[in-house]
Amino acid sequence: MDYQNIPIEKFRFADPNRKTGDKKFDTKPVSYAKDVWIRFCKNKSSVVAAVIILLILLFAIFVPIFFATEYTSRPTDTTYLQYSKLLPRSPICYDMGLDFWDGCKEENVNESQYLTYKALETETGTKVIKKVLGSSVDDSMPGASKTYYDVRIDSYYANGMTYLTLTKSQFEDIQAWQLENNIQVIYPMVDKKLIENTSLHSNANIWYKTDRKGAPIVNANGEFENIYLSSGKADGYNSLRVEGDDGNYRYALIGGTETAPTYTVRVFKYNYFTYRYGHDCSFFFGTNAKGQDILTKLADGARFSLVLAVAVSFVNLFIGAVYGAIEGYYGGVLDLAMERIIDVLGGIPSMVLMSLFQLHLASKIGPVWSLIFAFMLTGWIGMAARTRMQFYRFKRQEYVLAARTLGAKDTRLMFKHIFPNAMGTLITGSVLSIPGVIFSESSLTYLGIVNLESSTQTSVGTLLANGQDTFSSFPHIVLFPAVFIALLEISFNLFGNGLRDAFNPSLKGIED
Repeated sequence: MDYQNIPIEKFRFADPNRKTGDKKFDTKPVSYAKDVWIRFCKNKSSVVAAVIILLILLFAIFVPIFFATEYTSRPTDTTYLQYSKLLPRSPICYDMGLDFWDGCKEENVNESQYLTYKALETETGTKVIKKVLGSSVDDSMPGASKTYYDVRIDSYYANGMTYLTLTKSQFEDIQAWQLENNIQVIYPMVDKKLIENTSLHSNANIWYKTDRKGAPIVNANGEFENIYLSSGKADGYNSLRVEGDDGNYRYALIGGTETAPTYTVRVFKYNYFTYRYGHDCSFFFGTNAKGQDILTKLADGARFSLVLAVAVSFVNLFIGAVYGAIEGYYGGVLDLAMERIIDVLGGIPSMVLMSLFQLHLASKIGPVWSLIFAFMLTGWIGMAARTRMQFYRFKRQEYVLAARTLGAKDTRLMFKHIFPNAMGTLITGSVLSIPGVIFSESSLTYLGIVNLESSTQTSVGTLLANGQDTFSSFPHIVLFPAVFIALLEISFNLFGNGLRDAFNPSLKGIED
């Protein structure tokens, strides 16, 4: 282009009042934290995982607060064993009559067991057999045909009766509650002399005549004949009348002393639970072999396991980050020497280490602190390796050399310029170590190497260990802790991947 031939009319004087310079940004500046949040929210799977983790945290915090009762806060009480292995029941499913999550189980029973369930129904007025699914006759043996029934049994009503020994005040309180609520808790005592099979004397469900094998006997009308202890019959049982007599049957046997009498009674477990705890006997996750509510115990165990894992991960992050930063920044002989220390510690088998700590240290400081020290002794090694790798990657970058030229000290270069670039990897590793600690604790407890159970404490691994003996017949005892661990592992992995991408400085400002 020939600039000498530009017409003069193409030129005009500049406005002296016009300001020149860069235009003002129309958008507000985005901080580092906000940029991390925006990029994290773009990962939908990580967001879902974060919501699940939040729900798990709320579950662990609030369920023990709002759902814990005297029943769950005192698991060493022997009466709780009377409510062991109850199946999960949802009040909604139960009220709707659904054959799912209703606390019932399907069984194939012979005629004797079928009559036993019917006898319990007759005495308590409850629906022990929720549904008869079918029946079959086994006539393979001539002259000895047997009938079998496929039934759906309510595990709560089928829990039946038990004998309790009460003080006078407790006995009178139950009587008053029965009259007030029109719910029978105490049932007549039985005349054990009429039970031919002595092995059944301790069975509180027996209130009817039986044969020598213990099978119920019905009369010509198909009715059970009771063997209740009559009101006037005291010989061989007790020489005193008690307040429980109604003129026909005896409802209690007196014992103890005249100043401190005790009353042996026969109670229906379901109604006794209602009397004692103020609500029907119903457990959303069922109960374990010790009669403990799995819902609240799982929440308790989850809270303990999460606190343990977070504490261990935080300490390991701090130790590993400092150790790895020194290694990666200075390098050379110092790096070699520090790496040999890691090789020695890393060569110790973790299982052996845990076992030694539990054998020699747990008796002095407790199993929990012993487990924490065992995790901390070698748990920081992986974090140190990640930090060291990141420092070797970034310490020769131009911005680090520029900062050093301007006089920045080593500590400023390490933790102001290099360390933030390694933050994404370190946070991801720290988050992913949380489910790892929980899984390790569960494995150690399940194998019996560590015992974290006490009257006031439990863990997810303890719940798994307690349910292994009954897994085939009562799988729900293991199912819910196992699902919790699986959900936790998957959620933390997805959550950690989202944090890794969000904290990666190289992705800042990139738009999808």
